[in-house]
Amino acid sequence: MSANRRRGEVAAELDGKHYRLCLTLGALAELEASYAADDLSALVERFSSGRLAASDMIRIIGAGLRGAGQDLPDQAVAAMQAQGGVAGFAAIVSDLLTVTFGAVPATGDAQNP
Repeated sequence: MSANRRRGEVAAELDGKHYRLCLTLGALAELEASYAADDLSALVERFSSGRLAASDMIRIIGAGLRGAGQDLPDQAVAAMQAQGGVAGFAAIVSDLLTVTFGAVPATGDAQNP
């Protein structure tokens, strides 16, 4: 499955299946509500810390999958496996946040967007 990075999409392999992820405005609104963030700036600030918990990665990947049209709850995402384990999940999150916000917040090498 190909992803159009100009549209904010990334490709990921989870449980051996190829998915497209995209943080649409609806997906970003979902994350704002989940984190009780007042706005996108607060969300970017949170993600730019370079310190994401496993639950953060589940939420971000879940929102990205739903933003791309997959009907998967976070509980299903939590049970998935990525190539490379936790590092693989972190790479997906980093790529998704980079294409969405133009920074690399999930790796610890955060740049201010």
